[in-house]
Amino acid sequence: MYRVWSFVTSYSLLLIAGALLALVWANIDAESYHHFVDYPLVENFWIGHLHAEGGHATRTLTLHYLVNDVLMALFFAIAAKEVWEAVILENGALRGRKAVTPLIATAGGMLGPVAVYLGLAAVLGVYEAVSRGWAIPTATDIAFSYLVGRMVFGAGHPAIRFLLLLAIADDAAGLIILAIFYPTGELAPEWLLMSLGAAVTVFVLFNWLPRWLDRGNQLRPNSTWVRKRLSFLPYLIGGAISWFGFQEAGIHPALGLLPIVPTVPHADRAFGIFAAAEEHLTDLLNWIEHHLKYPVEIILFFFGLLNAGVELSAISEPTWLVLFGLIVGKPLGIAIMGWIAAFPLRFGLPLGMRTIDLVVIGCVAAIGFTVALFVASVAFPSGPVQDAAKMGALFSFGAAFISLAVGKLCRVEKVHG
Repeated sequence: MYRVWSFVTSYSLLLIAGALLALVWANIDAESYHHFVDYPLVENFWIGHLHAEGGHATRTLTLHYLVNDVLMALFFAIAAKEVWEAVILENGALRGRKAVTPLIATAGGMLGPVAVYLGLAAVLGVYEAVSRGWAIPTATDIAFSYLVGRMVFGAGHPAIRFLLLLAIADDAAGLIILAIFYPTGELAPEWLLMSLGAAVTVFVLFNWLPRWLDRGNQLRPNSTWVRKRLSFLPYLIGGAISWFGFQEAGIHPALGLLPIVPTVPHADRAFGIFAAAEEHLTDLLNWIEHHLKYPVEIILFFFGLLNAGVELSAISEPTWLVLFGLIVGKPLGIAIMGWIAAFPLRFGLPLGMRTIDLVVIGCVAAIGFTVALFVASVAFPSGPVQDAAKMGALFSFGAAFISLAVGKLCRVEKVHG
């Protein structure tokens, strides 16, 4: 992601526009809205929602499936790219001692919301009905959090780097949770061999082999030929095969591109998460990400449109469980675990960052929005419980205003730069 400010701004506006349009539409004419969302594009297709018909299984590709399960794979691929570079590169942000405190704070930022969500569910007597949604408030919307974090701390404050490390680690953990705890159907893990095979094949044939053939030759003719003649095409084909393997395995197919991301040739250095300087990197992985910028913005508009259409009458217990899990559990978990990591465990805080800033970061990270909406859509079947949980995810955008207020109360001094 490059030119971060313009990207995040346009991303936010498109997603919000889609969500607001969905809310208005669903509350004016719910029937036509849901007809639009579930509109069947292709019947008896090889991808789509699985259902039994005439004694055999068949799939229907709906508009909702196309966006949530197919196109959102590009969004998660971008998140995975940032995680991969942060972990694998020598100067990656999630390597070494500098990442320990944010990682431990991330654990608190996930355990805190789960404890609040399930605890409140037990107190309200709805535990059995809503327990499956425990992962919804663990999510952090990385783009919105970054946007609000800059408004609270300023672009040059060390808390911004801390927040981004936390959000990226949160995304990585969220991907694992989705894969393990929210299968889309009966698990058939043998299909993952197809995804693994696709990843190994494209890596060996189009990444490792050309470099091996070019060893000792600074002109790198084989690598150059593959890059110029084939470009991203092998990885596109490999990604499609991997995605299909995830669908057939019963794991959410929106995660289907994750095995392919590490196989793409990448830079040997990182400028930091969301660094604008990545615009000048010419490796294939960054090139692909740059060219996904506008398509992903449009996809997120439709994601908001197809997932945020909740009737206001749907507000019920799950709404408050998700909301309080985020706005109470997140700040508490991050502040407590961040403090434990920084002081009793002696990993410290970044220079220029105060202990009280952990509370403010926790408030900023409480914006679940995009990812929380996505998890709600897979945690519960369509119906009143899912709608109520989605409303909590939408309300979590209020954490932006809470963050601004808490930042003032905690006397955060903006650092521009």
